[in-house]
Amino acid sequence: MTTQRPIFIAPSILSADFARLGEEVRAIDDAGCDWVHIDVMDGHFVPNITIGPDVVAALRPHSRKIFDVHLMIAPCDPYLEAFAKAGSDIIAIHAEAGPHLDRSLQAIRALGKKAGVSLTPSTPESAIEYVIDKLDLVLVMTVNPGFGGQALIPAQLEKIRRLKMMIGERPIDIQVDGGVNAGNAADVARAGANALVGGSGVFKGGDYAGNIAAMRQSAERACGISI
Repeated sequence: MTTQRPIFIAPSILSADFARLGEEVRAIDDAGCDWVHIDVMDGHFVPNITIGPDVVAALRPHSRKIFDVHLMIAPCDPYLEAFAKAGSDIIAIHAEAGPHLDRSLQAIRALGKKAGVSLTPSTPESAIEYVIDKLDLVLVMTVNPGFGGQALIPAQLEKIRRLKMMIGERPIDIQVDGGVNAGNAADVARAGANALVGGSGVFKGGDYAGNIAAMRQSAERACGISI
C-alpha cells in the first residue's frame, strides 16, 4: 500500500481566453487551483503553436501558485534556462522529444526547478524507468498532444496504474492531462494520479471555482481522503 499524495488541481490555460491571460490566471488562482498548467507547443513536436518564455514571465506576477510548465517542444534543451528564468516551478519535457532525457532532467534540476517527464499515449512507462529516481513528476497524456478539448483515452488508465507501481514510495507526483473533468476525476485518481490537469473541464461554463471544487472532491473521495 503506497502513501497517498495530496490531490492537486492544475487548470490548463490552453483553454483560457488568450486575450485576457493575466486576468484568467488571477481568476483560477482565486477559484482555488493548486497549480497553473502552462502548455508550450512549437508547431513541430506537436501540430500547434502556443506561447513562449516571455508570456510565462508576463504571467508570473499574476499568481504565486506553482507554475507547472509542460514543454511540448523539440529540441527542449536550448529553452530550459529561459523557461526557468521566466518563473516556471516545474518543467516537464517529453520522453519522445530528444535522445538525451537523462541529461535534460539533470539540466532542469541544475536550474533549481522540479523536473518532470511526459509520455504521449503511445509511449510505454518503461521508457522512463531508467530515470525514475531523477523525477519529481510524471505526466501521462491521456489524449494525443497538440489540441485542447479532446476526450480522455480510457486505455491510459492502465498505464497510470503501472506507473504507480513503478514509483512505489518515491515522492513523485503522477499528473494526468487530457480530457479530465469532474466526471472522470475519480477514475484517474483511483488509477494513481494525484495531479489533475483540467482545460475545458475547468474553464467551460465560466464557473471556475465550482469546476475545480467538483474535480477535487471527486478525486479525493475516490482516494478515501477526508473532505
